[in-house]
Amino acid sequence: MTGIQLTSGAFNDHAEIPRRHSGEGDDVSPPLTWSAVPDGASELVLLCEDPDAPGGSFLHWLVTGIDPGSAGVGEGQSPPGGQEWPNGFGRVGWGGPMPPPGHGTHRYFFRLWAVSEPPALHGKPTVDAVHRAVKGRELAGGTLMGTYQR
Repeated sequence: MTGIQLTSGAFNDHAEIPRRHSGEGDDVSPPLTWSAVPDGASELVLLCEDPDAPGGSFLHWLVTGIDPGSAGVGEGQSPPGGQEWPNGFGRVGWGGPMPPPGHGTHRYFFRLWAVSEPPALHGKPTVDAVHRAVKGRELAGGTLMGTYQR
């Protein structure tokens, strides 16, 4: 499987996510850019998850149906052609980092997959449901990890 290059103009891989993008700040999604999407992808799927959340992996952003010919998404915007899903806070779209105070540094994994067919998702999918739905359909993937603590 080839790799998608996923980056952000707001933070580097394994670096702190700016407060502006957190639940304590303006709670706007960070800008993302991607490249090396393989031919034959029916769509892109974007997931942001926090595996360090006290109750297990927490869903911060899920977007399916992203145009595979697109190259990114601007700050505070929805990716081209994308359908945003409910996040772990119960709102549709981006929900910025907001770990419990004093809980230490949390990791936020932005994952972008090029898939051969749309994943079967319904209602309010969990992080695990998204991973299961993408498994076997992925043609390529890329990951960008940011950190945040309160």
